[in-house]
Amino acid sequence: MKQFEDDNNQDSAPRKSLSFGEGFRVRLLLLIIATSFISGFALNTILTHKQQTKMKKVTGIGGIFFKCKDPKKIREWYQTNLGLNTNEYGAVFEWYQGADSTKKGFSQWSPFGEKTKYFEPSTKEFMINYRVENIEALVEELKKNGVTVLDSIESYDYGKFVHILDIENNKIELWQANDIEYEKMGKQMGSKTTK
Repeated sequence: MKQFEDDNNQDSAPRKSLSFGEGFRVRLLLLIIATSFISGFALNTILTHKQQTKMKKVTGIGGIFFKCKDPKKIREWYQTNLGLNTNEYGAVFEWYQGADSTKKGFSQWSPFGEKTKYFEPSTKEFMINYRVENIEALVEELKKNGVTVLDSIESYDYGKFVHILDIENNKIELWQANDIEYEKMGKQMGSKTTK
């Protein structure tokens, strides 16, 4: 047994014990290195997960717009026969968002005169407004996919808007809504919503 111990100790240098201060510094250095490694790993995991998560695009219908011969008569007809609370722009439907049932959402219903140019370059009799999240990132993605973006993003208190064409040249309005401001605007106008 003595021979075994002597064989194991032949190549080892004598050990010097560290003072308290030196030992503390070594442990502190190891702790900093380990913390840096773990933080970097965690950050990389978060960033990789965000890149892999698909961007949410359309979140709902923001509005239905259509051409008609007499918008005023159409609004009156829908108010009388279907109970829509109409105003000079059409009607606003109020609803509550599924992810947060305390948050209101709104969808616009609007008849336009048959000679409106608002739907151009589309020749269709209608236009749909889709509610979206993060309109800037969505527009960049649409451009990368070759989608025709008709204008620049316009910002108002009640949201951001941009228009695109689908593959059949239907004009589509995208709206990143600010429902709180939209509701304030409606109340200032004295408009009632259809619930």
